[in-house]
Order: sequence, then C-alpha cells, then structure tokens
Amino acid sequence: MDDVRLNRRELLRHATGGALALAGLSDLASGADPKSESLPPVRAITRGPKFHWFGYYDKLQFDSTCRYALGMEVDFEHRSPKPHDIIGIGMVDLKNDPPKADWIQLGQSQAWCWQQGCMLQWRPGSKNEIVWNDRQADRFVCHILDVHTRQKRTLPHPFYTVSPDGRTAVAPDFRRVNEMRPGYGYAGLPDPYADELAPEDSGVLRLDLETGKQDLIISIADIAKFGRILGNPIDAKHYFNHLLFNTDGSRFIFLHRWRAKGQRGFGTRMLSAKPDGSDVHIVDDHGRTSHFIWRDTRHILAWARHPSHGNAFYLYPCFRRDRLAPANAGDGTDKVEVVGKEVMTQNGHCSYLPGNEWILNDTYPDKERNQHVYLYNVATGRKIPVGHFHSPPEYKGEWRCDTHPRFSPDGRSVVIDSPHGGNGRQMYLIDISSIVS
Repeated sequence: MDDVRLNRRELLRHATGGALALAGLSDLASGADPKSESLPPVRAITRGPKFHWFGYYDKLQFDSTCRYALGMEVDFEHRSPKPHDIIGIGMVDLKNDPPKADWIQLGQSQAWCWQQGCMLQWRPGSKNEIVWNDRQADRFVCHILDVHTRQKRTLPHPFYTVSPDGRTAVAPDFRRVNEMRPGYGYAGLPDPYADELAPEDSGVLRLDLETGKQDLIISIADIAKFGRILGNPIDAKHYFNHLLFNTDGSRFIFLHRWRAKGQRGFGTRMLSAKPDGSDVHIVDDHGRTSHFIWRDTRHILAWARHPSHGNAFYLYPCFRRDRLAPANAGDGTDKVEVVGKEVMTQNGHCSYLPGNEWILNDTYPDKERNQHVYLYNVATGRKIPVGHFHSPPEYKGEWRCDTHPRFSPDGRSVVIDSPHGGNGRQMYLIDISSIVS
C-alpha cells in the first residue's frame, strides 16, 4: 500500500475497509465509485480496539484554532448504556499525521447516550475549556475543564445547549427524556414524575455556567396547555427535548413532544423562547418537526411536514407564520420557505457553514446501507457529494451510528462518526476546502 503507483481500483479490490481508512482512503472503503465522482479526501482520526464517536451535529467539536477535535471512547457497542457504564472523554490533535491519531484522555462520564453522548463540546467563547455531563451519586452534573491546565470545576446540574457567550445553558429533564425516549436521555436516575402526564416541576431548566445556579423557566404543564396541539390528545404524556440557542443567544428552540396512550410514535411542536423562558412562540405545530439548525438570529432550517408541501426542509421564522412562501423566495419576509426542494429530499442532520453559503447535511442509510454526506449551495441549488459511508445492519435503532457531520470553525473540514472502516464506530476527517473555497 506504500507504492504510490498502485492503481486505486486495485487498492479497493485487495485491501480491507479498515486498512483503507487508516491509509486515508476511506472514501473508497465507503463504496464510492471512483469512476463516477471525485470525492474529497477522508482519513481516520481515531482507531481501535476501542470505539470512538462525538454524537450530535449541533455541538462545537473543534477548538477555535481547528487543531483539536473532541470525542468519546467506549469499549462496547450494540446495546443500551447501563448505569455503571463509563465512557472516556478525550481529544485528537489533528496536526498529527495518520495513522498516529493519538487519543488524549481528558476525563470520563456516566451520563451518556449513543445519539448525543454526554453533550461534550468546547465552551463557546473559550479557547481552552470544554464542558460535558456526568452522573455523581443521585444527580446529573456537568464538568468544565481547561484542557491544557487540567483545572476542572463541577456544577450540580447538567446542560443541553450553551449560549454563544458561554455563560448560560438550558436543558430538559434528562430523567424524563430517558423515560420517554431511550437513546436520548441518561440511564441511572428514574423519572420522579413518571406517573404524571404533564408535571409542573419538570421542563426547561436554565443553568448559569459561572455560578451553577439553576432555575425551572418553562414547565411541561404550562406548555401542554399552550396553543394548538395536533389531535388534541387528552391522555398524552408530554416531555421536552432538542434545545438550541440561536446565533446571538437572544432566543432558543425546544421541541415539545407527546405520546398518547396506545400511540406508537410521538407528536411534535417546535417552539422558541427568550433565555429567561418568556415570550414563548409556536414556530411549527404540524406534528412532525425533526432536525433543525439556526441560520441566523431569526430563522430556523428544519426538516418538517407542512400542509402545503409535505415533508421537506423549511426555513422558518422564529415567530409563528403559517403562510408558505414560493420556493427560494429570498425576499426577506418572515414566511415559511422550502429549501433544497429538488435535491434535499431526505431527512438529515443539517448545519450552515460559516457565511451561510453552504448547508452541510447527511442521510440515513439507504437500501444498500450507505449514508450519504453532502454539501448544498444555497445560491445555486447545487448538491455536491462529500462521501458515501456504509453502515452495517447491526447499527440500528438506539445504537445506530449516524454520521452527524460537524464542521470546523474555518468551514474547511468536517468530522463524521461512522463504522464503515471495519473497526466499529470511529471518527473520520473530511477535507472540504477544495469545494467551499
């Protein structure tokens, strides 16, 4: 494999997917046909025997210099986390040449799930500090660590999303999330309100990351009585999940979800509020809002179902509007607008690259179990493949491995989670600079 004259197709035929990944040729291991398209270079930045991943797409995985990428480490797959399961917290120095990919251990956690890990991320506005959730005795907590000095402090409450200034966080009740949808909450602590449909003392909690002070700012009971709920389910059990601050910290999104008795799935409303929990607005109440990201301070890109256009990516104002604008209207009005109508036709984990010229997105596994990562140019409507990554059939349900693409602060690199290299879930770095530049 050191022979640079070796034909790439011969490499694909003779090497295993894991060897290709370590050689920096995991675009071939993913099943891409080199004759049909040219894909950007991909290289593994973690390796076995343990498994590594980062989790959700809306967290800061890279530090401000784009040198370090955070991740989590575990020694098993394909089952739910148990209360005693511990994961490692660490980072990779991206300046190391492959295949070194040395893991820098930073801490550990007993409060985690497969899809979102322990909310590990760089603290916004800080060059050195990271934050993550953990469990200590009978409570969930969060740690703030300086990765260089290793000075750490622990706050007595967990968080979900952090404001851009790094001072304020909000979170749902992770005990109730785990009760309602395993795979997104944390094992180890039961929901004290499990027998209540819409408890008054559970909901969105605000955490001051300087003082550790926490307040309940929006209760489930209040939102369960607020506005129109699709189907008007009387016996539904309610909870909150998926919170995200906007680009200046003036508002945050949260999803209100419910499941009626005997109902298999759940209904969803997307709402926004100010950081103190006031000025709550319904953004979308058509029942099927899924992944979303803020484009700016007032607009949200989300996969949802709208009566006028069905399932699609929509650009919503953060205040309620029902009227659908013409596709790509671009008139600056606060109307719901379809985005990527012809090419962004599947649900995925979407992000705007810096400057909002590009949308980074992915798909769930197709019939051949390939997950597709791509870029969408907002101005031209062009969709550019970034990679095709095979997900073996055992990666399904709660312990599936979505790629969840995350971009670097300079918008030139992407890291994904994927098991396509034959070494279980690992993290892979994709160089997209030739595309976005």
